[in-house]
Amino acid sequence: MTVIKINAITVPEEAGDELAQRFAARAHAVDDQEGFEGFELLRPTDDRRQWLVVTRWSDEESFQKWVSSPAFAHGHAGADRPSPHGGPVSVSSELWSYEVAGGSGGN
Repeated sequence: MTVIKINAITVPEEAGDELAQRFAARAHAVDDQEGFEGFELLRPTDDRRQWLVVTRWSDEESFQKWVSSPAFAHGHAGADRPSPHGGPVSVSSELWSYEVAGGSGGN
């Protein structure tokens, strides 16, 4: 059953473009990881400051293997580097975990 991991990242208003650029620069870095099914970076369209990184995995074990892999460490190196505006790109994050319980995705 597909496992969904959502990283809810609180981003200062002036740092959103920098966050999007950083994700674009490494968008396919996780593609070859066993069990990885895809991801989306969601930008808020209202006054919220939380951006969502939604990843899909075939199972929890695949996600955990990726989190403990050198590829994960490499992909997140420099994540605390300041934005061009001098402030942080994110001020907090929270990981949410879900499994698909229904829907219309054709699976």
